[in-house]
Amino acid sequence: MTTDLFVEIGERLRLQRKKLGLTQEQAAELLGISTTYYGEIERGNRKISVQRVLAVYEKMGLEPTYLLTGEVFSGKEFMEIFKDCPRDKEPVLEQVLRYLSLLYK
Repeated sequence: MTTDLFVEIGERLRLQRKKLGLTQEQAAELLGISTTYYGEIERGNRKISVQRVLAVYEKMGLEPTYLLTGEVFSGKEFMEIFKDCPRDKEPVLEQVLRYLSLLYK
């Protein structure tokens, strides 16, 4: 990853925080990290871990694909993965996708 990418990720995170009307302190508390660390992520000076990406999604509603790439994810592609999956196996498939995201790190 390059520094430019970290800056872009931080900018998308900052825009979402402002959209939610949160201060950096409130966002940091929501994500369970220090305000200093959060600010460093927003400025592009620190990497964001996969666990934090998932926390941003869960707590701030920012789609991981958009946060990391800037690409809008329609969900259509995601739904294609689940199209032929039996409903009782969906949690297993979700967990496999989470593990794959950890490998991508």
